[in-house]
Amino acid sequence: MTVYRDAFGVPHLRAADALTLAREQGLVTARDRGWQIEVDRWRAEGRLAERIGADGLEWDRFARRARLADTAQRAYGALADEDRAFVDAYVEGVNAGRDPAALDAQLRSAVPHEPWPAWVPLGIILVNHALFSMFPRLLWNEHVRLTLGDDAIDLFDSAEPESSGSNAWALHGSRTTSGKPLLAGDPHRMIELPGVYQQVRLACPEFDVLGLAFPGVPGVQHFGHTGTAAWGITNAIAHHVEVFRERLSDDGLSAFGPDGWAPVSRHVETIRVRHGADVEVDVVETDRGPMVLDGLSVRFPARVASDVGFSCLLPLLRARTAGDVVEALRGWVDPVNRVLTADADGTVLSFDAGLVVSRAAADRRLPHDAWSEAARPAPWHVLATATPVTESAVDANEKPGDPTRDLGRAYVAPHRARRIRELLDGGGSFGPADMAGIHADVLQGSADELLRWVRRADGLSPAAAALRDRLLAWDRHMDAESTDAGAFAAWRTEVALLLTAHPALAPLHTPHGRGLLLDPWLGVGPRVADSLPRLLGATTLGIDGDAVAREALERVALDGRNESWGSRHRLQPVPTLLGFPGPVVEPIPLSGDTDCVRCTASVPGVSDVSWRGSVARWVWDLSDRDRSRWGVPFGASGDPASPHATDQLTTWAAARTVQVVTDWALLREERA
Repeated sequence: MTVYRDAFGVPHLRAADALTLAREQGLVTARDRGWQIEVDRWRAEGRLAERIGADGLEWDRFARRARLADTAQRAYGALADEDRAFVDAYVEGVNAGRDPAALDAQLRSAVPHEPWPAWVPLGIILVNHALFSMFPRLLWNEHVRLTLGDDAIDLFDSAEPESSGSNAWALHGSRTTSGKPLLAGDPHRMIELPGVYQQVRLACPEFDVLGLAFPGVPGVQHFGHTGTAAWGITNAIAHHVEVFRERLSDDGLSAFGPDGWAPVSRHVETIRVRHGADVEVDVVETDRGPMVLDGLSVRFPARVASDVGFSCLLPLLRARTAGDVVEALRGWVDPVNRVLTADADGTVLSFDAGLVVSRAAADRRLPHDAWSEAARPAPWHVLATATPVTESAVDANEKPGDPTRDLGRAYVAPHRARRIRELLDGGGSFGPADMAGIHADVLQGSADELLRWVRRADGLSPAAAALRDRLLAWDRHMDAESTDAGAFAAWRTEVALLLTAHPALAPLHTPHGRGLLLDPWLGVGPRVADSLPRLLGATTLGIDGDAVAREALERVALDGRNESWGSRHRLQPVPTLLGFPGPVVEPIPLSGDTDCVRCTASVPGVSDVSWRGSVARWVWDLSDRDRSRWGVPFGASGDPASPHATDQLTTWAAARTVQVVTDWALLREERA
């Protein structure tokens, strides 16, 4: 195998044909990200506990009940011959590159290392998206309905605090210095260590593509540049996964549906637990879908269609125009994404990709009864045709202005999207380097919405009144060095704590009973933090927002500390369940916040540290790919001993990127 590396250790692979290239990608991924993809393989199989002990049990129970492995196997069996051969070649490379001794050392355990089955890459894509939907949101809405009542659901009607966001924007050539389009953005997910995306270049006589890939999955899925065409995605926040309240017969062999009782598929699986007793899990599937929780089934598009979107992989690599990207992504499944694509001829297009059921907005709030008419299979929604972009376009998970693209309900507040548009509409032409100013912007979009409660505060002590005046004079920028931003964060934290403990919300603290895995989505603190403006105005619940704002000001003034935002807001990456097998990454101070373009999210009242935010940054130039830019939070390698494990961290923390290098003569060749 021949691999070329740039200065950051990013693999640039060149081969004689697409299948050989897929094998090389699998091989180099096994070497660079071996233990990371091995853990994801165990997650796809529902066998984490067998490897790491009881800490993996909650995930395994979910994976088995959600039928992740079975869905991946079905989807693999349904692949066209060419697509299956591409996946097979990748898995062959993974198996050739796996080093059991190195895995034992990195994972700090000696476990059997069976070769990968061919379906595993499809399982890994499912693992990356299994909780990447509105299914946890529907469970939270149900919890609110049962504890506070149906009318209270809208008070928490914002996007997932623990899920995804993203920024993406496109500039037509009329807005750029080169006269050709620019695409840029950054996906927001859990900031995992190692990173969730792998920078890679794949070249053969048929195509030459660079971009960001999920380790363990062949090709380049969400963000790529083929030389003449490029694309990037954001989450459409669509209602594409549905939840149903199920009623089983006394013997557990039938479920009551819209046409009466019907048999269920049911069997028992055994989860082996390292250093513990085996655990049996009842796996039940009704006509609606797998019962992932007691009394609740979930209809996943990937399972309904026996498809995880792998028919897109080769067409994306072969894309030469924006229209080719549109055609390639007609086969995308889950999750539903908004896509921006452009080509060297100057075309820029905006469109949606994925499978989503047709549901009225009112039917996207709560789980449905399995015996209701809503439980009948709904047709797939016909997505709107691609829209030409003539100046600029922005996607940041906000509610779309075009009602034909309104596919969800709990959209992200429009702060990031509004700010990016403001920066783009400031006039002038843009080049790739100018995108840094947008990536790095730290204006707190939700600040004014919250500070109106500070403006109304009266009857304050002198110290609290001084704090009020200081906050109102603050420039609304979440700079790490800013003590004014730190004071705002301190006040916001006290508001969140007061609301979380408010008697009006006490019923929410009733245990949700859905298991530890869903705690990040169903915990009261994170939901309150994500809904502060609405809750401060929730007079129907008896909440006095003015009193809460005053009390929070008094608490911060009494505390008397004058901390910078960066002293509170530090990076705390999420390791795998096994931990990162190397030195701990220092908790460096960060600028930005949840509602900033520079997304380094926090959860006021729970913690001001950041474990969710930008997991990559990318700038695709269609005039010259070598002017493109990219970056990830840590590095190209998952090996903690590698110099490339965290060598991009400083650049990422400054919201900067590095220029792409594609000239083979400027790359270092390595042979193995």
